[in-house]
Amino acid sequence: MPLYRDDAIVLRTHKLGEADRIVTMLTKRHGKVRAVAKGVRRTSSRWGSRVEPFMLIDVQLYEGRNLDIVSQVETKEPYARRIVEDYGLYTAATAMVETSDKLVDHEREPAWDQYRLLHGALGSLSRREHDPGLVLDSFLLRSLALAGYEPSFDACASCGREGPHRAFVVAGGGAVCEACRPPGSAAPAPETFSLLEALLQGNWRGADASDQRHRRDAAGLIAAYTQFHLERKVRSLPLVDREPVVLRHPTLDAPLG
Repeated sequence: MPLYRDDAIVLRTHKLGEADRIVTMLTKRHGKVRAVAKGVRRTSSRWGSRVEPFMLIDVQLYEGRNLDIVSQVETKEPYARRIVEDYGLYTAATAMVETSDKLVDHEREPAWDQYRLLHGALGSLSRREHDPGLVLDSFLLRSLALAGYEPSFDACASCGREGPHRAFVVAGGGAVCEACRPPGSAAPAPETFSLLEALLQGNWRGADASDQRHRRDAAGLIAAYTQFHLERKVRSLPLVDREPVVLRHPTLDAPLG
């Protein structure tokens, strides 16, 4: 069987038989890969903890007919060990990997940009550089932009008229002018629009300076926009803990990836 090696982020796992796991990974060069990690549920396994969600690993695999087989794993970044210590970090990271899994539909198709973005976002979470809710929301917006669903927060998404505008339409692609505004559309505060734009652009100086009310409003719009364009529910989003945390290593204008 052909052998290959790649860097990978573990997205999810589930049990197989009595001692094995099926591991779904987003790899640097091979896109999404599913593989069998044999014996990792045994207490004697030397690398069972290395194939847990959020871990960044160097993995060697054999190509299989249906599923590949993990033959060797080395830890590159133990993101999971740092993230699972805090509920807010854990819930944000869970929503990230679930979204990545849904956005990368097909296996073995290169998804370098999505891998790079997820790598940067998990790293930012593990280092507690920014509020985890902000990191998640920035990740969601930028992931959707990579997939071709970038929202507009200034020009009207319908007619292109220059903004700023006061209405936001999830199904319409973002901000809309008064002429294009449908009944019942959301009317975020100007500060919320500014925060949304900062999150999309990775402007952490502006995002970190936002207040909690506008963060909550932005998070609701982003969640609705994400699930509409994914055309499926992200089950972990309602579980995200939005309570602010103490930042250990604050940075300004640091990219997610």
